Order: sequence, then structure tokens, then C-alpha cells
Amino acid sequence: MDVSARYYHVYHICLERTKTPDQRVTVLSKAEFWHCKRAQIPEREIGRRSGLDHDQARRFARLRRELVHQVPYLVHDRPVPKAIASLETLQACGIDLAILTMRRERELAAPLERYNIDRFFPPAQRYCIGNDYRKTGDVNDKTLLMGEALATLPPATKTWMIGDTEADIVAAQTHNIPVIGVLSGIRNRDRLANYYPDRIVPDLAAALEIICPPLSISRS
Repeated sequence: MDVSARYYHVYHICLERTKTPDQRVTVLSKAEFWHCKRAQIPEREIGRRSGLDHDQARRFARLRRELVHQVPYLVHDRPVPKAIASLETLQACGIDLAILTMRRERELAAPLERYNIDRFFPPAQRYCIGNDYRKTGDVNDKTLLMGEALATLPPATKTWMIGDTEADIVAAQTHNIPVIGVLSGIRNRDRLANYYPDRIVPDLAAALEIICPPLSISRS
């Protein structure tokens, strides 16, 4: 999913709630904001670049963590271009798909239903964290979740991980699974390259050309 619109919407909300009524702030453009997110610029620094003082930036970062994954804001997410077409191609070729995400159950259900993505992932092949699970960190939690997935999924001739964060890469490497980083998500090339995935490609369609070269992936 493209989460940039949701993150930017919540950025505006947090900035408005944190600043004083008469305080002049510098609202980052969406491109500027998303550049910061993909480069993993800390939330406090994003707040400071927007004109908040130290204490305000701290409150801004805390509020952002509270709001950004709440279900009402998930309506701003959109499928990444070509992602659904690529999933349709895989499904038509009889390739099993599993989803592995740090979204909570309620956060995963929303986009699956809204965009009819649930047709690609049978319930037994959806791995997410519980609504009340206490997170310990995406890298650790996703590595544990992948261990659960590998222990319960049917045996496969070949398994690949395709993801857009360092947590995806580390989880796959920990379990000796080849991993492809995609640039259509929340990390830029430099951030992904720091974790040495097997390949880095623009999007899911490009990843499938590596995994399944004979397949004709829609480029529309």
C-alpha cells in the first residue's frame, strides 16, 4: 500500500494540534515530508524543521505515534501502482501468496476489504500482530512473525520475501530466505541498501520479473 497520503494527513493534524494558536510554522510539502520519512529522519526533527521548539517537537512525535495507525486514517491509503495486477498474475500462475505485516488485525482488515485484496491471501496465510500485542520493535517483531509463518505455511519449493523496510530484510535474512527490497514504500534506496537485500527494485512488478522471469507482468 502507498501510505504517503495517510502519513502526510496525520502530519498536518499533529502540527496543528501541537503549535500554539498564533504560532507561525513551516508546513513541509508532501514531497519534502515524504523525503524525510523515506530517509528515516526522526519525527522530532521533522517537527523542528516545521518550526516547532524542542518540547513541541517531542509532543508532536508522541502524538504522531498515537494517531498514524488508527483505523479512521487508513482511508487515505491507496494500492501501489501495478501491485494488484502483479498479484493477479501470481495468483493466475498458481503461486501461493502470504502477507506478513506489522499492521494489527484491525489495521490489516481495512485495506484487504476496501480494495478486495483479501482474494489473494487466504485467512491462514495472513500474518499480522494482534490488536492488543505490545510491540517490541518492527525488526524483532517481524522476525518472530516470520518464524511463525514458516512453521505453519505448507512446504514450498522456493520462498521469497518482498518488502520495503529494514524489518522485512532482516526477518528474511534471519531465516535464510532471499529478499528483494522495493522502492515503492517507506524507505529510500540508501536506507534499504544498508541492510544488503539480494536485490533492490522499483516495485512489486519488477520483483516478479526476477522471481518468475517467464511470467508476463502487466506494466500498465
